[in-house]
Amino acid sequence: MKRRAFLMTGGAMLALSACSGDPPAPEYGPEPTLPEPQRGLLPSMVIPRPAGWGDALPTVPEGYTITAIATDFGISRQTLVLPNGDILVTEGTGGGAPALRPKDLIANFIKGLGKSKAPSGKRLTLLRDADGDGVYEIRTAFAEDLNAPYGLALIGNALYVANQDELVRFDYRVGQTEASGPPAHVSDLPSAINHHWTKAMTASPDGRFLYVGIGSNSNITERGMGAEADRAMIWEIDAQTGAHRQYATGLRNPTALAFQPGTAQLWAAVNERDEIGPNLVPDYLTSVREGGFYGWPYSYWGQNIDPRVRPQDPEKVAAAIRPDYSLGSHVAALGLAFSSPAMGAPFAEGVFVGEHGSWNRSTPVGYKVIFVPFRDGRPAGEPIDFVTGFLHEGRARGRPVGVTLDPSGALIVADDLSNTIWRVTPNQAGTEAGRP
Repeated sequence: MKRRAFLMTGGAMLALSACSGDPPAPEYGPEPTLPEPQRGLLPSMVIPRPAGWGDALPTVPEGYTITAIATDFGISRQTLVLPNGDILVTEGTGGGAPALRPKDLIANFIKGLGKSKAPSGKRLTLLRDADGDGVYEIRTAFAEDLNAPYGLALIGNALYVANQDELVRFDYRVGQTEASGPPAHVSDLPSAINHHWTKAMTASPDGRFLYVGIGSNSNITERGMGAEADRAMIWEIDAQTGAHRQYATGLRNPTALAFQPGTAQLWAAVNERDEIGPNLVPDYLTSVREGGFYGWPYSYWGQNIDPRVRPQDPEKVAAAIRPDYSLGSHVAALGLAFSSPAMGAPFAEGVFVGEHGSWNRSTPVGYKVIFVPFRDGRPAGEPIDFVTGFLHEGRARGRPVGVTLDPSGALIVADDLSNTIWRVTPNQAGTEAGRP
């Protein structure tokens, strides 16, 4: 009864906090105009409630077709396209950090309203289109009993999986549909508290290293700096030995990682801090410098000091690197994939970003897949909506997470609300949209 009364009171407070409305839509690109911080008893917390797709499909640009190739997952998160075209899907959820403040309980309750009720799959699922007709008629459990698997990478005959607490390796041969045995331990990953539990991962082009994103254990050090040891950073892990080092720091929650094709340049999508306004702080896309520091917790978007952090560190702030490209505040970017000419103009050069969507604005943002165009190897221009329709009449039919490019010229999108894997292809003669 006390919890119910608390949540009812919290709901009334949230309603009041949402009544003021949000400022104009967030800005995008390398030079966003940042508003002044706004602080109050509670930030706006509004999340669209789930709604089924029914007979509807997400919206894609003219000249493209979207198809649901598989459904009914146990929280589908990230995907990996294997050399023969099979698709691996990570399923599950993790975390479970205890709330520190009453508003944390409220925030967790609000977030829960926008999540799938499916049980956590704790597995890798393999999908196969055996005859190349776009229908994935084979589906198997590749590996089970994993601990919130998230990041995936294939190096030669080694398949790496980043669980929430451990990096593991499976032996892999092209064409197998099930793991040949239990995984081998490669490296422990920080998992105490696990406020941000996802472990995004990518492999270096030469296959020597794995890069793992490790999010902070708080919004803005509410648990103390001791809880942030080895957090808010990207690890570089030797794929053979498991030895690791800090590659870049000050990244609050690096949720997606990818190497730019033809280069050794690592890029990341990063979720920034909350509770200082609906249009602060921008989530961002950035190239990652070895040894670079990106501000968290002391500052944001370069040298903009966060006054909530005490004590400050002026030397750290002075060294903070400004990100390359604002995606807008609270869009919750969780997927990142570089495009290729196979996707067709105007989507041949740039990155696709899966935006899971906000919970802490009175007007939701995100809930779509966007395309950030590149020119001369850098972001250039405003983002283009590529897959939309996840929000409909104030409700959420889906929430994009991982995005992966199929070498044949298809974008694979994992949706962890409707628990669907979507496939977007350039149109061919006789191609029609449809469901499996």
